Amino acid sequence: MFRRVRTYYWWCQIGGWMAFWMFSTLVSYMYGQRITLQSLIDRTVFILAGIGVTHAFRLFILRHQWLQLRLDRLIWRMLMGVLVSSVLITATVDAYKYAFHLMTPQEKSFEFGRFFSIFIIVLIWSLIYILWHYVEKERRYQLDRLRLESLVKELQLKTIKSQLNPHFIFNALNSIRALIEENPERAREAVTELSNILRNSMQAEKVETVSLENEITMVRDYLALEMIRFEERLQVKFNIDPETLPLPVPPLMLQTLVENAVKHGISRAVQGGCVEIMSRIHAGFLEIVVRNTGQLAAAYSVQGFGLQSTRQRLEILYGSRARFQIANVGDHQVEARVQIPLVEEPVFSQADKHLSI
Repeated sequence: MFRRVRTYYWWCQIGGWMAFWMFSTLVSYMYGQRITLQSLIDRTVFILAGIGVTHAFRLFILRHQWLQLRLDRLIWRMLMGVLVSSVLITATVDAYKYAFHLMTPQEKSFEFGRFFSIFIIVLIWSLIYILWHYVEKERRYQLDRLRLESLVKELQLKTIKSQLNPHFIFNALNSIRALIEENPERAREAVTELSNILRNSMQAEKVETVSLENEITMVRDYLALEMIRFEERLQVKFNIDPETLPLPVPPLMLQTLVENAVKHGISRAVQGGCVEIMSRIHAGFLEIVVRNTGQLAAAYSVQGFGLQSTRQRLEILYGSRARFQIANVGDHQVEARVQIPLVEEPVFSQADKHLSI
């Protein structure tokens, strides 16, 4: 990074002074002044003096950390530096002409106009250098901010995931515990189903999104386990659009919504009920709906862990573009609806792209 910045500096330094060399020569030609080899050499000496003195001025600025100062304290220091640099450039050019006996009678006396021209040139150089520094400083600040935001999002996602897995495991173990004494054979089947779910959930820890098809496979395993416990009290319906299967979704999100539907809906109904899972593409969104028998308590709709984690994960990954709603449908059903944008990538991925620039 340091070498690249230094290369940019030298390209701008040499290129800028060479551009001034060509511009001054062109202006002299346009105003009818004679362009001789000596005049070109004189301009070249002036350019070399300008490059050397302004580079020394830059090293002085960096060594004394002027660019870390407040603007009001920086301005007068820069003006003094420009004044000293102008004097040094003028003295260098005059020393060259004096050594080779090239000074005209007018140049042997102090010319305010010539000195003022050099002062303006160095002042422009200083303004460009300071402006470049502050633009670069702002760019680095933006990159650091993006890195920080990316790190915070990553830590938030990992924290939420670490909470999701124990939350699910404890519920599943409670289901298995209820089967051990009643039907050991079915309990063994439940352990097998749970092992499949845990294997998939451990793989989900490594990614930010998975395909909807993978999520539905995990949900089928989970519902198969719960159907062993609830038997005829639990009915399941799937209405999945095949076009939605390869689309990305946050891992364990659908499983969390289905788990909540079973825990807070079916398990509380004496006669049981139905869990219906639907997906479709609608108005530029992947729309996922989990509908279950039951009624949504107002306190749970705000404080439920599964719903809070779903909202947090959608906000972290997609910002305000994703939508999540849960509400009562009629007197006997609860519907959770998730809408994920199809075109735009997750916010977390966009931050990573900016960091690679």
